[in-house]
Amino acid sequence: MTAIWTPQDADTAPEPASDPRAAVTPCPASVDGVHHALGRAARRGCADLDVADVEAAVNATAVLCAQPRSDVDPAAVAEQIGATAAAMAQLELPAAARGAVDWSGFGALIPVLSGSPGAGGSVLAAALADALQLGGRCALLVDAADPSRSGLAVAASSEGPWVHQPHAQLVIRYSWRGYALLARLESSLPTITPGMVPPPPAWLPELDPLHATIVDIGHDGWRAAANPLAGAGGWLRRGTPAPRPLLVVRPTRPSLRHAEQVLARLEPWITAGAAVPPYQLAVMGAKRWPPQVVGAAGRRLDALLDEAVFVPHDAEVEVGGVTAELLPDKVLDAVSPLLQDWGLLSPTGRSRSRREGRR
Repeated sequence: MTAIWTPQDADTAPEPASDPRAAVTPCPASVDGVHHALGRAARRGCADLDVADVEAAVNATAVLCAQPRSDVDPAAVAEQIGATAAAMAQLELPAAARGAVDWSGFGALIPVLSGSPGAGGSVLAAALADALQLGGRCALLVDAADPSRSGLAVAASSEGPWVHQPHAQLVIRYSWRGYALLARLESSLPTITPGMVPPPPAWLPELDPLHATIVDIGHDGWRAAANPLAGAGGWLRRGTPAPRPLLVVRPTRPSLRHAEQVLARLEPWITAGAAVPPYQLAVMGAKRWPPQVVGAAGRRLDALLDEAVFVPHDAEVEVGGVTAELLPDKVLDAVSPLLQDWGLLSPTGRSRSRREGRR
């Protein structure tokens, strides 16, 4: 969003009502005025709102100004989005915000960060959860994405009635994906910005023992890496036991260039000791590096190349994405050695009887 505001736009919308359906205010006359007014309204809900959250709030509410007879006040909705993001930040940001996080309740924590758009982070996260559940491990799969953009939107085999409501505008719903627990966000607001994602403790279910938590961070790795102190990026915080983030890329030059910039954005937080670097690189849709991409990685990504995990292309997954069915064996076979190396799966592998029990 690159709107330029001028003094002529100063007479923008008045204070919005707390109820978005009450006292609808007229939208400003200019496009720039609309953007400025909605951004200002979002910041009324949270003065320190991140630019990514402001942009998302403006984009989600600007369309309301195009509806001639809408009874919803766009500025009021934008303010609610900002207030919800502020409430989520206040849940976890004490004075020592850069202190180490206690991750012990989550078991082994595996955040999945997309290095580029469409990299396949949701497929990788689901594959890890499937391999763990077939290996008899209790796994929590967290979907931190906006529901409208989620790669796990239809990943549940059984939708659950069990919910946790960290805020009046946000609900975490727990469902089942086979024997794995799937946690996803729901909201009455038109968008869930990165800053609105509840902090990790709000996602922890009453499940004992919980062997591992896999997090599909979503929200575009570039934006999630901007601020790991709050929101979706909070899953990258330094803590004990140490998280093992996976950076996901496609075997293409554009994807590697995008991933290098994600690492560059995360680097200051890693240097400050607030975030952890990616533990390993996952390459989706290939068995090896294509000759055309050799030498394309930047200096930050180069350190991860030798230990990269390759997940082969599967035509069914490529077309259908992640569904309620467990992912194909060849996909699970690609990620199982990684989980075995981390001590999360036994060398004997997965239980075929568990897979057949799903049918």
